[in-house]
Amino acid sequence: MGTAENYDEVLKGKYPAKTHAKKVKDWIVAKGGDAKGMIYLEAQKQKLLEDNDEAAPFRQRRFFFYLSGCNLPDSYLTYEMSTDKLTLFIPPIEPDEVIWSGLPMTIEEATKKYDIDDCKTTTDVNSYLTSSSVGSKSTIYAIPEQVSDQITFLEYNSKELSLLKPAIETCRVTKTDYEIALIRKANEISTTAHINVMKQASKASNEAELEGVFLKSCVERNAKEQAYHSIVAAGENGATLHYVKNDAPTTGKDLLLLDAGCEVDCYCSDITRTFPLSGEFTTESRSIYDIVLSMQKQCTDALKDGVKWDDVHMLAHKIAIDGLLSLGILKGSADEILEKRTSTAFFPHGLGHYLGMDTHDTGGNPNYADKDPMFRYLRVRGTLPAGSVITVEPGIYFCRFIIEPFLKNVEQSKFIDEKVLEKYWSVGGVRIEDNILITKDGFENLTPTPKDPEELKKIVKSG
Repeated sequence: MGTAENYDEVLKGKYPAKTHAKKVKDWIVAKGGDAKGMIYLEAQKQKLLEDNDEAAPFRQRRFFFYLSGCNLPDSYLTYEMSTDKLTLFIPPIEPDEVIWSGLPMTIEEATKKYDIDDCKTTTDVNSYLTSSSVGSKSTIYAIPEQVSDQITFLEYNSKELSLLKPAIETCRVTKTDYEIALIRKANEISTTAHINVMKQASKASNEAELEGVFLKSCVERNAKEQAYHSIVAAGENGATLHYVKNDAPTTGKDLLLLDAGCEVDCYCSDITRTFPLSGEFTTESRSIYDIVLSMQKQCTDALKDGVKWDDVHMLAHKIAIDGLLSLGILKGSADEILEKRTSTAFFPHGLGHYLGMDTHDTGGNPNYADKDPMFRYLRVRGTLPAGSVITVEPGIYFCRFIIEPFLKNVEQSKFIDEKVLEKYWSVGGVRIEDNILITKDGFENLTPTPKDPEELKKIVKSG
């Protein structure tokens, strides 16, 4: 695996499209697929905004990118499974477009830039698919709803539309060095942005100002896309798990919960930090912060190849219960509280999710129909393989909407001390999130963002 110091060196190479294509082929063949088949994928189309002649924001299809490394719209690719030949089809030069947008990428440039065997223009797609040397009597693998109307698969014996999507989703779980280098870079840029927000926190008067600081820090480092909509939540807003307004006053509030990360070449970072807006924790916010930090440290330390994620999530709840018992927010038997799932009132979400081209990346096999409230929202179930990247993001929240039904439930309310709880509503929520690479013998933390409470205080006060 590459190290933090040399991600730039790794990224001087090409995105490993052919390695990914072969991995996907092997998965399909292992499932009984046709080893002489053809994989076919389409890029996202460039679309116009409704009732407007301006282009809508473009986001490349991740399935296409995984086998191409190409971020151009309106492109296509084929992968001949018997010969490992990867062919990219890019838009031709349209003179009318050149007037407005300049020259597009040429075939020569694409051949040099991408890890492919051949490059043609999109006008050649159908003739290539129908050429007997490529298509005759084999199977074509494609993704339903991602095949344009003008494309023809007539030369193929069969059209298989159920295997390619799960093949790519599964293969994406374990990352190549190049992918890890992209995530490292996204983490480094996002870390600078998080620190810049911390430095501005005591001067700001509104969440929107701090969101602006984060975005500026990313854009000026050429990370112009965010992996997801930032959560910039002051005070009790931090109790809303996916808070999106980012427009409330910060003055006089206790903590800021900042969940934000940029994207680099279609790969995500996903980092959460919670810190005191004034540079000083209250007694209550510091005590909750310490519990969440302990949850995160102990759960991260438990990670290695083959560990069962469900068990690590359960460990997080056990640590949360012990911490909340020590503060007197919870009362009674720790075992009984765990059994009755009372801790889900304070930690309602899953411990984390796979990370890659999507923030909530593919291959996690969640079960949102699970009757057990402790596991219902866990986005990854089962064992973690070496080479996967997972977020570890425990949290404790004081959300009235979630906790009040527990207080009205006789079975649950006996475990919660309402008088002690009353002192903690203003804390809002505390979440700490890092991106963790699973290795054969343990893990590597890809997120260098400060989280030691004393260090956070210093940074905020230095602003």
